[in-house]
Order: sequence, then structure tokens, then C-alpha cells
Amino acid sequence: MRIGIDGRELINQRTGVGRYLSALCTEWLKSSKQLHEFFLYTPRSVHNIAELGSPFDNIPSQVFTHRTAEGTGNSWWEQVALPRIVTADNVDVFFAPSYSAPLRLRTPYVVTMHDISFSAHPEWFKWREGLRRRWLADWSMKQASSIITVSNFSKTEIMRWFDISEDRIHVIPHGIDTELKKDSSERENLILYVGSIFNRRNLPTLIHAFSKVVSAVKKARLTIVGANRTYPRQDLHAMIAQHNIQQHVQLETYVSDNALRTLYKRAKVFVFLSEYEGFGLPPLEALTAGVPTIVGDNSVAREIYGNASLFVQPHDVNAVATAMINLLTDDPLRQRQTLNAAPILESFNWATAAANTLELLEHTAQIKQ
Repeated sequence: MRIGIDGRELINQRTGVGRYLSALCTEWLKSSKQLHEFFLYTPRSVHNIAELGSPFDNIPSQVFTHRTAEGTGNSWWEQVALPRIVTADNVDVFFAPSYSAPLRLRTPYVVTMHDISFSAHPEWFKWREGLRRRWLADWSMKQASSIITVSNFSKTEIMRWFDISEDRIHVIPHGIDTELKKDSSERENLILYVGSIFNRRNLPTLIHAFSKVVSAVKKARLTIVGANRTYPRQDLHAMIAQHNIQQHVQLETYVSDNALRTLYKRAKVFVFLSEYEGFGLPPLEALTAGVPTIVGDNSVAREIYGNASLFVQPHDVNAVATAMINLLTDDPLRQRQTLNAAPILESFNWATAAANTLELLEHTAQIKQ
């Protein structure tokens, strides 16, 4: 079977969707069955697929082929350049891992909808960007053979906001990076946030709350890792200066996977004050690394993290500050939260996610035949 994949999220600096696709490809590369051919399409011209980076640079395989579709990777590329080359390659099924698919594509396809924040909260998006996302998501799901989403909450949201029947939506949760598993490294009084910075993730609350932690906990530090994609724009540097905590806060737009693993190993607390997510992978990664987490109290957080996290109202500065101080200073509390995470983490596995995704792609291709 020939499987086409939109691989543009694998190039440049990978964030959520790129890491999701990379994890699936890693498992497909490790599979001993090698029954399929995978065609990976990106707008980047490379001499060898290993130039795309992990996992293709360290797991040799004869079943993945890189194909260049000229363009910039924008919507025009997706809707015009990509379907031309996919059709020419005569793939049996196409996998669109990032919210939308080429609408002119006659090949049956499966699309992953990680969340539908652009419909549930249009105020978080520029008018034109929100309209584009809603329109493409709507038509991509209507024409898809099947839809993957990553939590029961997101499945409910898709059914709520779009006219999609339940039997076409398949919940396949993310897995965890086993290389993050807890070790015996010495922890610092470091509070960590990782993830693209959106308004819904309430970084102003985190910064304000941390300013209260500084006076209560010796050598407390905050590291924020993520590109600022807020709308309306939030000036985090100005907020940090306003609270006079510049010496205690580090802002990083992006760090390498190795540097990120080091941060997880150093941190004592992870904070993720999101109001809305389809899944929310960073807190799960923190729990995998043995870092207790504080998360915004919402439906998907309760579904994914269970009793392994402390839940707070994401706008309550005092509650967030108190939770951070407690986790930094109360060793038994941190140990209890770490123990609570163990059974929850067992249910998240990239091998299972990859196998279930591949099974759905196989089924979709068989329908075509």
C-alpha cells in the first residue's frame, strides 16, 4: 500500500503537530512489518530524507520516500501544489496530520483535528485567519474518509461545532517520549512552561503569580519556552519588567529536543494554565519526566491528567502562586503527585497511537479498492 503524508510540519522548528507526526513516523520506521511505502511531501528540496532530521537521520529505512512539492507550505501549497504531486504518485491513501487536507484531492484521506479552538473561541484568532481555519476544517472533515482526534473532549467539540457523525471520528491519544522518563538528576527551584504561547494559555497570570513566588522561595526561577503567537499580542517582556523579576525569568522562543529534556530534568514544577486544549502534550511530557504539574482546570485536563496534576482556575493569580509555592517546598506533595502519575502514563503510548493510525489508513485504502 502506498501512503502519502503531508510532512511540512517536520521542517523548520517543530512544535506540536511536527512532534506528533515525527513520533508516528518513528514508530512506523521501527515496525518490522514494512508492508507499505510512505511518501512524505514537504516544500523543502533535499538530497536525502535524512536531511529532514529525526527520526529519518538515525533510523535507516527503504520504505519512506521524500517528495518535494514546490512552494512555501502555506494554504496555496496545500490546496494547489500538493494535490498535483500526490495524484501523480498514485498513492492509495493520504494522511493529513494538521487540521486540513487538499480539497481537490481525489485520493481518500484521513485528517487529524487536534482541537477546534478556532470555532469554539474565534476571538483568539485574527478575523481572516480564523475564517480560513474554520472553512478549511469544515470542508476537510466533510470530505475525509475518517477523522482522527486526540481526546474524547475534542471529539465532543467536533460534533458540537460541525455536522460530523460520531462514527467518522476516531479518538487516538498521543503517546509519551520515553527518553524523558524520570532519572535521579538533582532538581532546582525551577518552574517550567513549554508550548506555543497563545492567549488561552494565560502567560500573564503565570508571570504575575511567579512574582509572588520569588519573595517566598529562595532561588526560584521561571523558564518559558515557546513562540509568541498571541492575538491580541501580549508583551511578555514588558510584563516581566513590570513585576521587576527580569533576573528570575528566562524566555526562549525555541530549544532543541536535547535542551528541552535537560529543562525537564532540572525543573521541580511545570505550569500550563490553558483554558482550552484538544489534548495538551507538554504537561504529559513533564509528568513523564517526573515533574509535578499545575494545569488550568478544564474538561480535557481532567480527562488526560486525572489526579496526577493540581488544578487551578487559570486566571486566579493567588491560587496559582500558592500551588507553585506548595510544590516547590513540599517534598511529600511532589512525591505523591509523581506516584499518582505512574498509572496514568501507562495509557499513553506512541507505538499504540501509530498502530491505530496505520490501521485506520489501511482500512481507508481498502474502501477505495
